[in-house]
Amino acid sequence: MESRTSSFGVPAKVRHIALIGNALPRRCGLATFTSDTANAVRAAFPEITLDHYAMDDGTGIEYPAEIRTIPMQDRSAYATAGRDIATSGADMLWVQHEYGIYGGAAGDYLLDLINALSIPLVTTLHTLLEQPSADERQVLDRLIARSAKLIVMADKGRKILIETYGVDPAQIDVIPHGVPDRPYVDPANAKPRFDLDGRKLIFTFGLLAPDKGIETMIAAMPAIVTAHPDALYIVLGATHPNLKRHEGEAYRERLIAQVDELGMSAHVRFIDAFVDTPDLLDWLEAADVYVTPYLKEGQITSGTLSYAVALGKPVVSTPYIHAREILRGDHGVLVDFADSEALACEISKLLADDDARTALARRAYALGRTMVWQRLAHRVIGLFEEMLRAKRIRLVQSQGVRYLAPDAEAVIRMSDATGMLQHGLYSIPDRDHGYCLDDNARALILMCRMPEMAADMRARWTNVYAAFVQHAWDGETRRFRNFMGFDRRWLEDEGSEDSAGRAVWALGVAGHEAPEPRHRDWACWLYDQAAPEMEKAGSPRAMAFTMLGAAAMMEAKPGHDISARLLTHFGDELLRLLEAARRPDWPWFEAMLAYDNARLPEALIRAGQVLDRQDYRDCGLETLDWILEQQHAPEGHFRAVGSDSFGRVYQAPQRFDQQPLEAQAVIDACSAAFGATGEERWAAAAHRAYRWFLGENDLGLMVASPQESSCHDGLMPTGVNRNQGAESILALQLSSCAIAVLPSLGTVPIEANVA
Repeated sequence: MESRTSSFGVPAKVRHIALIGNALPRRCGLATFTSDTANAVRAAFPEITLDHYAMDDGTGIEYPAEIRTIPMQDRSAYATAGRDIATSGADMLWVQHEYGIYGGAAGDYLLDLINALSIPLVTTLHTLLEQPSADERQVLDRLIARSAKLIVMADKGRKILIETYGVDPAQIDVIPHGVPDRPYVDPANAKPRFDLDGRKLIFTFGLLAPDKGIETMIAAMPAIVTAHPDALYIVLGATHPNLKRHEGEAYRERLIAQVDELGMSAHVRFIDAFVDTPDLLDWLEAADVYVTPYLKEGQITSGTLSYAVALGKPVVSTPYIHAREILRGDHGVLVDFADSEALACEISKLLADDDARTALARRAYALGRTMVWQRLAHRVIGLFEEMLRAKRIRLVQSQGVRYLAPDAEAVIRMSDATGMLQHGLYSIPDRDHGYCLDDNARALILMCRMPEMAADMRARWTNVYAAFVQHAWDGETRRFRNFMGFDRRWLEDEGSEDSAGRAVWALGVAGHEAPEPRHRDWACWLYDQAAPEMEKAGSPRAMAFTMLGAAAMMEAKPGHDISARLLTHFGDELLRLLEAARRPDWPWFEAMLAYDNARLPEALIRAGQVLDRQDYRDCGLETLDWILEQQHAPEGHFRAVGSDSFGRVYQAPQRFDQQPLEAQAVIDACSAAFGATGEERWAAAAHRAYRWFLGENDLGLMVASPQESSCHDGLMPTGVNRNQGAESILALQLSSCAIAVLPSLGTVPIEANVA
């Protein structure tokens, strides 16, 4: 097959896939699934290169030469594997996700591998928890954010992703568990292989573990044997390796003891083995009834059940999620959990009625044809190619670098009489998350800085955002609140230091820059109440935000005592933090990078200007130089510090997720540096950061949405986060205000002329 390339520089056909999960001969369901998946894709699409990576759990398993292993508990190996994939030429990364497979807290080492890549990621989710632990939720949220597509094997999985994890339905595809394609075989013709002539065979297979409900089925056997003396229940499968490591074969021994107590030793047989797929299918062909008596409703996928249906087995099962879905429409029989009497009744009825049993087998077999591995391979590759062909919006280039004229349309769209709403679903305001002080403080700053806006409209929205800031201030506690529900009820008694710092910043700006005296007077009045309360702040960013407000107030009121005191106190504290955290290659205020990084040097530069403190200016310029270097891609474009960098001590920044807030902070800090020094290199750096919004970034994609005067919520390895929240919209508009007053360096303004 000839490979085509789209006009956007990405392949129109899948050429090379990196597949990560487990692999045979490891004995677990995910190993079988991943190996079967790899084999199915290779058989259906021999022209595609597929690299199979498997986790090595350290138990000494010898993998075939074509399997590339990653030591499960070696964190550094994940990043190394990511770099290997990056240089391999793979078009897609396909991850099979299951808890307990990857190293770290809830498998978070896997994220290091993903962070090393910028190719599209597709994740198949084998377990979805409606009540995950904090670690499990954090890992899955990060995977969801990274993934261009999520594959689940049942409709219930799709529902959980939407309702519990807030996933966009367009991001989810339901593709059933793959199954082998074998001709239908009458059980009577398969039994001689196992010397089972004349026996009615009830069958269960899979790794033995307490949640499989085998005790319930054993308890049902006396009643079944009374009706069918020739009945035999076979449980095929080794003890689950994790269970065996903790308690050996104690669980199997308890089951055997239960069989002996019931006098069923002639009617229940355990086969302690992990058989390969051909042998397993031979056993399945001999079964008259297949049973899955699982005890937990939340089982979303069951490969054993899928295999049984594929071979046309009449199934009796408890109503766990996958069973309810795959057996609906009269394709099997469901009984309540832990109900041995119901199991005995339904199995006995099937064994007694050959016609009903055969009809059910035929319906199951017909359903199985829709799930064979070949179909899965074609659906997945079709999905991958659809993703690669997806059109990417890029800026139409013209002479010079261009900027977007500031426009408050999207800000107003996200606002009502209460204030600006926090989040958007695509471009639609999301009322479920209400409002916050952070965004309304930023919106107040924007109203002071919009270069062209009708006076009545500016006044109206300045009143709205100022009223929110006013209402957030609690005069009794002398603290700001941050989060408010859509019902106008505060969701906390006291907000974060950072949100309070932003409020003081907005008040300082409004006190200096608001066009109308009434707004300046109000801002100065509230500033004088709130600013002194910030003096005990311990967050470096709260310090910086407060300093920015104080510097603005000093411009409005030279010699303003409160502001001068805050600038000196926090300026000295930032210098102290720098010396405490500094290393030869790390001249920074903290041992790690976080959000809004450039605000720290900006605060020192602006404080140095209004206080005439050369030490503040020099420190601000030095640290700004360093943080710009960290955000300079080898190709020359701006690369915002990714949110995956947060919490990584003395480590270089990660590439994703890149947020508009970072670009805005750099633009403002470089504007301050240009004002302090007059050096054009700072203006050039600001323009480079601004062009990140316009597509000069790691993916070459527009983050701004000029048609809507809006901005997407970030840049991820797979593309832009298409939601448009308040923080992102304000970051773009405030950046446009700042860039418009810097030297043009060949720039020309643009409106919405994009392809």
